[in-house]
Amino acid sequence: MKDKKILTRIKELRDSIDKPVKLMEVCGTHTVAIFKQGIRDVIPKEISLLSGPGCPVCVTAIKDVDVAVAIAKMNGNILCTFGDMMRVPGSKQSFFQAQAEGANIRIVYSPMDALKLALNNKDNKIIFFATGFETTSPSIAGTLYEAEKAGAENFYIYSTHKLVPPALKALLDSGEVRIDGLILPGHVCTIAGCTPYEFLASDYGVPSVITGFEGEDILQGIMMLLEQIAANKPSTEIQYVRAVTKEGNKKALSILNEYFEPCDANWRGIGVIPQSGLRLKKKYSRWDAAKQFAIDVPEAREPKACQCGLVLRGIKIPTDCPLFGRTCTPERPVGACMVSSEGSCAAYYKYGKFALGFTK
Repeated sequence: MKDKKILTRIKELRDSIDKPVKLMEVCGTHTVAIFKQGIRDVIPKEISLLSGPGCPVCVTAIKDVDVAVAIAKMNGNILCTFGDMMRVPGSKQSFFQAQAEGANIRIVYSPMDALKLALNNKDNKIIFFATGFETTSPSIAGTLYEAEKAGAENFYIYSTHKLVPPALKALLDSGEVRIDGLILPGHVCTIAGCTPYEFLASDYGVPSVITGFEGEDILQGIMMLLEQIAANKPSTEIQYVRAVTKEGNKKALSILNEYFEPCDANWRGIGVIPQSGLRLKKKYSRWDAAKQFAIDVPEAREPKACQCGLVLRGIKIPTDCPLFGRTCTPERPVGACMVSSEGSCAAYYKYGKFALGFTK
C-alpha cells in the first residue's frame, strides 16, 4: 500500500473519529524517524504524536551513573560503555567529565569489545556498563556465556537494562496523560515478540501497533491504529511482519532468561517501576559489578527546572521546557533527553525547533 493511499485512508479514518487523537511513539528511534520523514507535516493536525520513555540512555538513573563513576575511579578498574552514555549527566559528573579527570573510562562498540579488553588486561578489572532494552540485553547474555567459557575472572557488568512493557503499564496506571494508541518499537519486539504487549488492549483498551522505522511503516502503523480506534476494537497488531513474530526470537530470549531475571528498576525522571529492569541471576552474581564493588551513593534529584521526566511520560513536549535550546543543548545537556541522538529533546532540537516555532 503506497504512501498516498495510506494518507488518504488516514484522513478518512481521522474524519470518522469525533475527537482529537493522541498517539505515543514509545521508541526514540521512531521519534527521530518521524521528524526525518516529515510525518507530522503530512498527517491531519488533529493527530498528535507524543514521545514516550523508549530511549535507554534517557532513562538511565542518575544514581546508576554516579555508582559507575565511583567504580571507574577505583584503582585498577576500567569502565567500558557505549559512546552515547558518555555525556549523560550524573549528580556531579558525566562519564566524559570523570574521564577528563583521570578515571579509566573507554568507549566500546559492543560488549565483546569489553570482554576482549578483559582477556588482554588480566591485571585490571573490566566493568561493562550495560544499558538498553530487550534489543541489546541478549547480546550481554551472550557475552557472559563467552566470558564463562574463556574464564574471564576480571570481567564484570553493571546492568541498567530496562524492560518496556512494565514502563507502559506504569504510564497507563498513572493516568497522567490520555493515550489513544501506542506505536510500539519494532526492534525491541523483534526479540520480545508481540505477546508481552497484548495486555495493552486486553487490560487497558489501548490500541497498539508494532511498526518498523521507514516512513511507510510508520504511516501504515498510524493507519492501523486509527482503524482500531474508529471501530472501537483495540488489539495489539504487527505492522512490522518482516521482522516481528508473535513469540519473538526464541533463541535470544532463551539465553537472556538463562542469565537475567526481572527486578525493580529506577527510571530517570519517572522513578522506580516494579519488575522493569534486568539483573543477573544469583548463580551468575560473580559478574555483577553492583555486588562485587558494593558502592553506595546518595539519591540525587533531577536538575532544577529540567522537564525530562514529564517529556518521557508524554505530559510535555521538549519545547515546553524552559531550559530547551537555552541552558540545555546537545553540546551542553542538562537533562538526559538532550544527550542521546534518540532522545526526544535532541530530536526536537535537531529536526523540529524551527518548524515548531522555537527560537533561541
